Amino acid sequence: MRGQVRYLRALIPQKGYVPDFLTPAEAAGGLREGLAAVRDTPRARLCAELRLLAADRYSGGVPPVMRRLAEADPRLMTELAEALREVYESVIAPDWTQLHTHVEADRALRARALRDGGIDLLLDSLGAAVRWDPPVLHVNYPVERDLQLAGRGLRLIPSRFCSRVPIALADARLRPVLVYPVNRSVPEPVGRPVDPLGGVVGRTRAGILRALRDGATTGELALRLRISAAAASQHVHALGRARLVHSQRVGACVLHTLTPLGVALLDGHIPPSPSGQRFFEMP
Repeated sequence: MRGQVRYLRALIPQKGYVPDFLTPAEAAGGLREGLAAVRDTPRARLCAELRLLAADRYSGGVPPVMRRLAEADPRLMTELAEALREVYESVIAPDWTQLHTHVEADRALRARALRDGGIDLLLDSLGAAVRWDPPVLHVNYPVERDLQLAGRGLRLIPSRFCSRVPIALADARLRPVLVYPVNRSVPEPVGRPVDPLGGVVGRTRAGILRALRDGATTGELALRLRISAAAASQHVHALGRARLVHSQRVGACVLHTLTPLGVALLDGHIPPSPSGQRFFEMP
């Protein structure tokens, strides 16, 4: 990982221009598609965007790693994609549940604005850095520029990593995108009740879910929870109908295990979604 990070340090400044090829539209289909698009960036585009980055950031000379990347060598581009994957797995994936919660809450807020007031209220809801003066959307952008939609629509993407002002792709020929700061008024969770899961599904069924983390038979569940075998069977069947528990016969016994949905409910953690970014499409 340490060797690969040198690519990211050279390509992603703390502020200023970031090459568009690092945020491909294909990433809407998921991480795999996004990394494949980065890896397969055409050499002409790669050179053009790296020249822009060099002019914006490296007045004293271009780092050797950028000159090597500009050759679009397949091995180097694969290393760059793997570096992005490592950052995702180290930084994004562990905090996915909170990120997902805030983004979905923001999308619900925008959907309500769109429902109640149409495009006007939706655009007015994007924060102080955005002002809708039909037919122009004024954005407090770091540089002065005009972007003509020309009938291509506008993709709005809420982001926890866009902290101050909205950002957009630099190349006006690409599909217009506006990445805006996610609504920060979404409350953070405060403390946990003694048994949050039990408060939702009941103490006995919460206990069964915990006991099934490593699998158990009906009899084993009855012993662990100190309930009758009939009660254990009834609860397991209810959890099975909700697709939280999977049961299969093994010899003379029936073994119960958690489904991925059951594990997610038990852990309070939503696995990273393969479906990619969540956004609004505006015609």
